[in-house]
Amino acid sequence: MSAPLVAPEAGSTDVELAIGGMTCASCANRIERKLNKLEGVTATVNYATEKARISAPAGYDPQSLVAEVQKAGYAATLPGTGRQDQDGEDDRPDAELVSLRHRLIGAAVLGIPVIAMAMIPALQFEYWQWLSLALAGPVIVWAGWPFHKAAWMNLRQGTATMDTLISMGTIAAFLWSLYALFLGTAGTPGMTHPFELSVAPTDGAGNIYLEVAAGVLLFILAGRYFEKRSKRQAGAALRALLDLGAKDVAVLRDGTEVRIPTDRLAVGDEFVVRPGEKFATDGVVVTGRSAVDASMLTGESVPVEVAEGDPVTGATVNTGGRLLVRATRIGSDTQLAQMARLVEDAQTGKAEIQRLADRISGVFVPIVIAIAVATLAAWLGAGFPAAAAFTAAVAVLIIACPCALGLATPTALLVGTGRGAQLGILIKGPEVLESTRKVDTIVLDKTGTVTTGTMTLQGVHPSAGTGEDELLRLAGAVEDASEHPIAQAIARGATERVGSLPVPETFANHEGRGVQGVVDGHLVVVGRETMLADWSLTMPTDLADTKARAESAGQTAVVVAWDGQVRGVLVVADALKDTSAEAITLFRSLGLKPVLLTGDNQAVAEQVAAQVGIEEVLAEVMPQDKVRIITELQDRGQVVAMVGDGVNDAAALAQADLGLAMGTGTDAAIEAADITLVRGDLRAAADAIRLSRKTLGTIKTNLFWAFAYNTAAIPLAALGLLNPMLAGAAMAFSSVFVVGNSLRLRGFTSKASTTVQAASPAPEPQPAHTLTT
Repeated sequence: MSAPLVAPEAGSTDVELAIGGMTCASCANRIERKLNKLEGVTATVNYATEKARISAPAGYDPQSLVAEVQKAGYAATLPGTGRQDQDGEDDRPDAELVSLRHRLIGAAVLGIPVIAMAMIPALQFEYWQWLSLALAGPVIVWAGWPFHKAAWMNLRQGTATMDTLISMGTIAAFLWSLYALFLGTAGTPGMTHPFELSVAPTDGAGNIYLEVAAGVLLFILAGRYFEKRSKRQAGAALRALLDLGAKDVAVLRDGTEVRIPTDRLAVGDEFVVRPGEKFATDGVVVTGRSAVDASMLTGESVPVEVAEGDPVTGATVNTGGRLLVRATRIGSDTQLAQMARLVEDAQTGKAEIQRLADRISGVFVPIVIAIAVATLAAWLGAGFPAAAAFTAAVAVLIIACPCALGLATPTALLVGTGRGAQLGILIKGPEVLESTRKVDTIVLDKTGTVTTGTMTLQGVHPSAGTGEDELLRLAGAVEDASEHPIAQAIARGATERVGSLPVPETFANHEGRGVQGVVDGHLVVVGRETMLADWSLTMPTDLADTKARAESAGQTAVVVAWDGQVRGVLVVADALKDTSAEAITLFRSLGLKPVLLTGDNQAVAEQVAAQVGIEEVLAEVMPQDKVRIITELQDRGQVVAMVGDGVNDAAALAQADLGLAMGTGTDAAIEAADITLVRGDLRAAADAIRLSRKTLGTIKTNLFWAFAYNTAAIPLAALGLLNPMLAGAAMAFSSVFVVGNSLRLRGFTSKASTTVQAASPAPEPQPAHTLTT
């Protein structure tokens, strides 16, 4: 089961810092170690999201945390203090991105001629080397200044990062070139410098490496610029989620509409939503009837009908009539805000696989420096010229920068969780991804998960000489006056089929048996068969058979009579969701064994299971026994996912290896689950598992290429088979490749059918309970 990455202890407070100036995973690792040395502080720093999530003792001054990060040589700000964060709360230009772009342009304009002259002997005029120095100088000093500054800060702190490798390599190449130009033979007029992919033994004094220094900085700046832009694209889903909300709202004040900013709304305020407008916050419809487009939150394209008393969600769109809504939740309590918080928590956290990569990155730089020094010593000890030894050592420093290693996990996590949010799938934490890989059994609660969880009118059976519409109109009118769930199901079904219902002239409720009332001059009786004896009524044989068949299938049959005759039977049941059978097929395609778990009787449970294609049924299970059932499955060696929506599912969701809660369910279930499915569609559970597995697969692919790249490239560089400039280009490309591979997750789509086949007859639904009016 997942747990919060930083579990706040009693008397602790959570602080989030936006971090600036990080250039690689080693930077994040360094800040994390520095913060964790503070007493009582637990911190995690994410390079991709550029944020630090910190748990500190209650009353801890957040500014001291900011100061600690700044001592390490990085920028840090608290939320809302002016820095643009990953969520896009501030739309101002990113200063780091702008600076990178300026330095990249400068490096390209000045550095490309230097590289061209070094690579193309035909361009080497008499004093070309001195022009190369004039052009390369600003590139190395100004364009490369962020690397040199970071390296100096690292030196003062007694640490080393990727910036240390880049600064050491380019400064070494620059200083060697100065030595060769001023004290060696490289400054001689007419000197030529043939371009070679491998190192050729020379005396060293006649070679300059200005193109290496300029080229490495150009390629790395390009890599960092496109990497940062890609990281912003990776967070686009969350920024779009946060931007969904309405900016202002028309509130009723003493019967007059007053337009105010949404942040001034209060719980209990009533506001008007016209067709085409967004709901400013979560609420309940007071008056009006309309259809609501919730696709931006749930991924469900079909609008949902709402009427008086129905809940609505902030940021969804009113597509039909004018509605008056009473606000029930505002600000950070709204569903939109909770979704954004869940997504951000998942993106900021770290999976175990990421922690391994961080540990490797943390020790990688010192090892690389040691390898470079050993390479230099080995080449010199073997009698090779100093230039050859130097070139090999610089190539090792440049090629080894494991930026791709640091980006492998967080960028994939960033894109995957963001895409999930767009599809109405909220992944609580990165640990969840590792759980989905091993799951082989999925346990499904029945009511509210496989079925709708609400009683609906499923069958209308009039007697001879009675029309369906007349039966529904009169029965629905009487039942509409009752609050009983079955009565309301009949009233809703009647309204949907015949339109508005008449108001009964009189009404009486017979507790546990049924209701009666006068409608349009007819005395109408609706309820159990026992009520018929009070009126000396007898059921026709065909209706009695219909009633018996329905009850044997676990459905509820309601008898309708008026004017001294039994006029029909209405069948009510907890209906199957249209998409449940398709969801079971999707689970099987993922290698999951579905199991139906319910407190209902065995016959009803087996009916439902047969209709959706589930073979294993665990019925008549008390709520307190659901945890025991999950544990027993786990004891058999099965890795269990659980899908539920009720309060009685919360403990089982927490016990399961992977808990998935329907977003239409209770807060307790959602809180206990690892993944929340915003829409009440079981197919979304299959999409969630697919997306989680695909994200984990992307992480593994990224890590493989990052490790393989460094493992293969360092020996090549140490053997002198790799030009330092090409090493810089390859290193930059590896980071861009990893980010680009992660961005492919943005194309993830649901495999669920977009529509239910109208031509296929719907199976007879089965109820969760047998109820009577």
